[in-house]
Amino acid sequence: MSAKTLDEPARRFEELLGPGSVITDPVRLRTYECDGLTHHRATPGVVVLPESAEQIAAVVRICNEYGLPFVARGAGTGLSGGALPRTDGVLVVTSKMRRILSVDVPNRRATVEPGVTNLAITEAVRDLGYYYAPDPSSQQVCTIGGNVAENSGGAHCLKYGFTVNHVVGLEIVTPDGDIVELADVDSGYDLLGTFVGSEGTLGIATKVVVRLSRLPETVTTLLAAFEDIERGGRAVSAIIGGGIVPAAIEMMDALAVEAAEAAVACAYPEGAGAVLIVELDGPAEEVAHQFGEVTRICRENGAFEIRVADDPVERAAIWRGRKSAFAAVGRISPAYIVQDGVVPRTALPEVLARIDGLSREYGIRVANVFHAGDGNLHPLVLFDDAEPGAGERAEIVSGRILDLCIEHGGSITGEHGVGVDKSRYMPKMFSDDDLDTMQLVRCAFDPRGLSNPGKIFPTPRLCGEVPGVRKGVHPLVESGQAEHF
Repeated sequence: MSAKTLDEPARRFEELLGPGSVITDPVRLRTYECDGLTHHRATPGVVVLPESAEQIAAVVRICNEYGLPFVARGAGTGLSGGALPRTDGVLVVTSKMRRILSVDVPNRRATVEPGVTNLAITEAVRDLGYYYAPDPSSQQVCTIGGNVAENSGGAHCLKYGFTVNHVVGLEIVTPDGDIVELADVDSGYDLLGTFVGSEGTLGIATKVVVRLSRLPETVTTLLAAFEDIERGGRAVSAIIGGGIVPAAIEMMDALAVEAAEAAVACAYPEGAGAVLIVELDGPAEEVAHQFGEVTRICRENGAFEIRVADDPVERAAIWRGRKSAFAAVGRISPAYIVQDGVVPRTALPEVLARIDGLSREYGIRVANVFHAGDGNLHPLVLFDDAEPGAGERAEIVSGRILDLCIEHGGSITGEHGVGVDKSRYMPKMFSDDDLDTMQLVRCAFDPRGLSNPGKIFPTPRLCGEVPGVRKGVHPLVESGQAEHF
């Protein structure tokens, strides 16, 4: 759809929202052309900034009237191209919807709008003795609406789970413009669980009811330095194998540590081939016992230095390097790809060794940062985009890392989502029947295919197609719209 064709819908959006909440200027539109995954770009046709569920519903109804695809966007921190806009459609930005609507301490719940940042929830309830457990590395800026779309995790998901484990209710705008409430107490199918992690393909969240967690009595964080990543990996296996479930257990290799030092001067131990961050929380006696066991295990597996933090300032100092890791690699590489795959914890040593082999084979450096406790890898594939062929080699390495995850019984994504970046890998994980079943769910919510089209599925079905029948030229290819889906 041409920009001219969008003129009339844009005028109606202005009547609805006011001219200050509708962006059509080509220069300003480019602000929204990508999310955190910058190598996928598309300039949106129109950007709207609604302030309420009613306004979003009205925007979506107008989109339906004109057959316009629409994409929801929070802070744009996603790393799979999930919020990549449509050049022929509408980008619905929820950044103005950032109110904490209520805090219900007796029932340990808070109701927030989708533009509220992840960390803001904890800041609002900390003095009451509570916090919001999911903690992506971007928690200072990422929004709860985006967390719901991607089922975000974070360092502490090992013990406390992902977003889906902490969302007890949603208000959503469906793809046809209705406002609907979903709750964990609803009978029948788990529609709440279906919506969380659907990457915007089933509608737009407009209110989120989250579960609040009680602040633990004691928190202790330790950093253990090892000569190499293999020794650190053995320590992780021994900790989990010993029945200890830390709040978080994270690992960084030497290259990731180098980047963090360049960016935030985290002062991790010199000469470390890998550092392991283990955080323990809970009753004081339990934490004290676990701390003794973790310290012993790390020393037995070759830790040459262990640092311990018991107060918030010291803990923040230990976490600073890990939290900055993704952005930090920009200090040591002109360009990089952030990957997100999962392998069984027992497969970590072999997979990491094979990633090192890929790095040497293609002449592409890979910095490894990962949630060691649950095998969620975040390899950072570094390259110089000014070097001919380097980008292509980096893409190959990135893809082969995902192949390794699948080969070892893992997944192509742990918490960053599929988006546009990984959709081509879905057939490697799932059969045609699996993908057809998933798309039937999507069609039930969104029969016209207007809500965030082109994400998750490599070959989208038109709702009404017979599952499993894929003969001849796909209608989207024949109509010339395949590039948009």
